[in-house]
Amino acid sequence: MTMAAAEVYAPWTIQLWRTLMNWLAFFFQIFGQIVRATPSFNLASETPQFKPLPVVELSDFAEETEEAPPPAAAPVDGGGGGAIDDAPLEKLTVVLDLDETLVCAYETSSLPAMLRKQATEAGLKWFEFECISSDKEFEGNSKINYVTVFERPGLKDFLNQLSEFADLVLYTAGLEGYARPLVDRIDAENRFSHRLYRPSTISTEYREHVKDLSGLSKDLCRTVIVDNNPFSFLLQPLNGIPCVSFSAGQPQDEQLLQVILPLLKDLSLQRDVRPMLYDKFHMPEWFEKHGIPASRWTNL
Repeated sequence: MTMAAAEVYAPWTIQLWRTLMNWLAFFFQIFGQIVRATPSFNLASETPQFKPLPVVELSDFAEETEEAPPPAAAPVDGGGGGAIDDAPLEKLTVVLDLDETLVCAYETSSLPAMLRKQATEAGLKWFEFECISSDKEFEGNSKINYVTVFERPGLKDFLNQLSEFADLVLYTAGLEGYARPLVDRIDAENRFSHRLYRPSTISTEYREHVKDLSGLSKDLCRTVIVDNNPFSFLLQPLNGIPCVSFSAGQPQDEQLLQVILPLLKDLSLQRDVRPMLYDKFHMPEWFEKHGIPASRWTNL
């Protein structure tokens, strides 16, 4: 190539490179604007924090009634102060629900093997038994169900200590064919003075299988019911303790010995348990918020 030709091509080469650089600068400018205009995604700040459901079945009960925390959060006052005269106090009557209060039960064939393994390794006591189902076989014979039961931690100590200062009554909405053999296993010492099954419950316009305490005593000032389902005691809301539900997935549960038993000991010192229970749980207001008017309560 001659010198003249080189002089002709050189400006075009430089111009081409300048054009290319201008295009690249323009491209990066546009890209930078896009990046600056795009919001950043910070998972820690932009994503709402996950809040697991509370253990208490009545989460709205705890949220709606600040004065009435569930048993897991309810402070236990120092005992005493209940007796206003020297007359001896009658023994406290404690009515105990069965399923999800004292035990949790699963049909053995449907119990996940992993759940059984985890519960067993965590130290939960369990047993299996046979019960007669209300269903019938094709030949008309009674169907036999196989059930696996996990005891709530501290169950035996709870019943032993509670029976020292209270009369125990079992009141379950379960059928007798299921509940009777189960209770025989957890109460071999016959600490329950009475056992009441589903036929002893009543139906109301609001709920079925309601446990009416008036059949136990005309005067309920010394009667308490512990149940994970508050609607069970909607007829006597001032006598109820709404406890935390128990399942096999809660091997570290401490409700029986650390929460319920101390509360019952304090109640045993009260001439009338209802004022103390009202101060702790405000169940009448809770029922009203759930559409059950005060006019429907009986035996308060």
